[in-house]
Amino acid sequence: MSASASDTARRLAAAALAAGALVSVAAMPASAAGHARPHHPRVEISAVQYDSPGRDDRSNRSLNKEWVELTNTTRRAVNLDGWTLQDDSGRTYTFDHYRLAGRATVRIHTGEGRDTLTDLFQDRRHYVWDNRSDTATLRNDRGRFVDDESWGRDRHHDRGDARH
Repeated sequence: MSASASDTARRLAAAALAAGALVSVAAMPASAAGHARPHHPRVEISAVQYDSPGRDDRSNRSLNKEWVELTNTTRRAVNLDGWTLQDDSGRTYTFDHYRLAGRATVRIHTGEGRDTLTDLFQDRRHYVWDNRSDTATLRNDRGRFVDDESWGRDRHHDRGDARH
């Protein structure tokens, strides 16, 4: 191979590498290419205690042992005002003036109690979550799906009031 052919081959190889680098940068997601992505709060259902331990006697103590936990996986606080937590039967809890701190968890109990930063209460006198099967669905203040958690096998049976 002559010196000019060798120079041409090196230039072609360098051009191919440069073109490949440009294509890979163009194919990257916007955040990886140096552009900031819009911030989307990430709140998830982190745990559900749908079958309160002990006897299901509808006492406030038993009702409050039935709960759903939400965790904010981001560093920033998320305003949950107007967000909803709902079961398959349409029973809905709506968050009122509550901010979930960054990297924090809140437990939403079924029964009555005094709301704190870590515990909220639906103030119900009946169980919400079906012991056999149900789905807890979290929606934001615009009604958009955020997360859900399901349990049990027969998710489409008629529960009525014979759940406990």
